[in-house]
Amino acid sequence: MTFWEAFAVFAAGLGAGAINVVVGSGTLITFPVLLGIGLPPVTANVSNNLGLVPGAISGAIGYRRELRGQRRRIIRFGATALVGGLAGAVLLLALPSDAFTAIVPVLVAIALVLVVLQPRLSAAVKARGARNGTVPHRDGGIALLTGLLLSSVYGGYFGAAQGVLYISLMGLLLDENLQRLNALKNVLALVVNAIAAVFFLFVADFDWTAVLLIAVGSALGGQLGAKIGRRLPPAVLRGVIVAVGVVAIAQLLLR
Repeated sequence: MTFWEAFAVFAAGLGAGAINVVVGSGTLITFPVLLGIGLPPVTANVSNNLGLVPGAISGAIGYRRELRGQRRRIIRFGATALVGGLAGAVLLLALPSDAFTAIVPVLVAIALVLVVLQPRLSAAVKARGARNGTVPHRDGGIALLTGLLLSSVYGGYFGAAQGVLYISLMGLLLDENLQRLNALKNVLALVVNAIAAVFFLFVADFDWTAVLLIAVGSALGGQLGAKIGRRLPPAVLRGVIVAVGVVAIAQLLLR
């Protein structure tokens, strides 16, 4: 790896760490760079996954204030993410890459629609519950757990726009403000990245130079992203999520 290639990987890690904390989809920055310096796709994917773990830790720490009072959700959703992330990591080595590439843009597009419509949909769900005299499950119930499980499987497999999926599902099914949901999203992404990375350590080949460069960059970027993300008003944060999601769809379709 030349100096400029190393600098590009570090810069990509910095950008990915920041954007992952704000919305997710940092893999769309780092993965193409790793391919561009000549790494095979699977090696690039697993190296990227391990390198982004410090950034996820940094982002979760940066959002620790918004995590207060969510211990029950962290445990419940974290266990779901753990199972899904491990399953996705296994699928990465067991299935051809074409198995997911066709459906991923569709999933992200649906997630973006949910993000845009989330305030109205949530209000409609509450109004319907009031009319029927029912109380929604405080943690989203089985519908949310199922959605988080499937999103975590995808996250363990590839992970681009995983955060968009998490935010759209939790925003629709939980009565919570967007910043607290974003903090919870960061923890779930950390769980998925960590379990996938541990699995890959035993069964896959890494480029350790790339891992180190992304790790340092993403850790710094995670702190930067936390400072920026928590200051964004809900409408602006929602707009950032949609913009990143649109870019993600375009890049996934053009790969």
